[in-house]
Amino acid sequence: MDVVTGAFSYTGSFIARRLLQSGGRVRTLSRAPDPEHPLAPEVEFARLDFSRPDELTHALRGAQTLYNTYWIRFPRGRQTFDDAVANTKTLLEAAARAGVQRVVHVSVSNPSADSPLPYYRAKAAAEDVVRSSGISHAIVRPTLVFGRGDILVNNIAWTLRRLPLFVVPGDGNYRVQPVAAEDVAELAVELGAATVDAVRDAAGPDVLEFNDFVSLIDAAVGGRARIAHLPVRVAVPLSRVAGLLLRDVPLTRDEVWGLELGLLVSSEPPAARRRLSDFVSENADALGRAYVSELARNFRPYAAV
Repeated sequence: MDVVTGAFSYTGSFIARRLLQSGGRVRTLSRAPDPEHPLAPEVEFARLDFSRPDELTHALRGAQTLYNTYWIRFPRGRQTFDDAVANTKTLLEAAARAGVQRVVHVSVSNPSADSPLPYYRAKAAAEDVVRSSGISHAIVRPTLVFGRGDILVNNIAWTLRRLPLFVVPGDGNYRVQPVAAEDVAELAVELGAATVDAVRDAAGPDVLEFNDFVSLIDAAVGGRARIAHLPVRVAVPLSRVAGLLLRDVPLTRDEVWGLELGLLVSSEPPAARRRLSDFVSENADALGRAYVSELARNFRPYAAV
């Protein structure tokens, strides 16, 4: 039996699905049940409640491997990056008490303790928690993840389809390296079956300038929006205005900064094989048909939990 945090969320759902395809038994630690999720009939549910470490330990007993995808994209309300690191420590301590034999932790490409960006500093701190847990472990560092049900590619497609203007912050010449969620899951499960400690980037075969990334999606969905470049100091406030209308957070200044620094590009040989161009071509009819809210998916359902 393996445990996946967030099997009803995004990356965790791909990992859980991959484990089930291999014939394994899967339990999810999730903040709330989701009976409408396609995986709900196939996985066991236990609550991911960091305030109850004994219950976490009980839920992890008997697990061979813990696949941890828990994180937050940005601080909101009382949830901070420091809290996310502390919660990761609580989870790993529970896993150690439960006798979990291996942990596969999903991080991000290019984390650093001295990064100018809090997100990447906190990701590095969470990795340190994993390394100091005393449990055999692997750390997977994805670049820019895409796939069915994702937020970024879908919402770019939605904007290109529905709005008259799509704003690219800055010159758009910064690079990204898209990786398919299926490839991230396959690498995670592969490393879960290993025994040595490891750190591996999960990066796709293509490195694209952000302008080309947007143009690829635009061509696939037949976008109507005019693509315009605006200075970051203008583009980010415009994104905040859009967020008020959408009741969401489409983009943060730190995310733009991370793009400009090239942090979503790996220095390792590509570990993945699926191409974004093939994905958007095969899914062009479905991409961007509805807006997917980060807050609705990952914050609001758990406000009372």
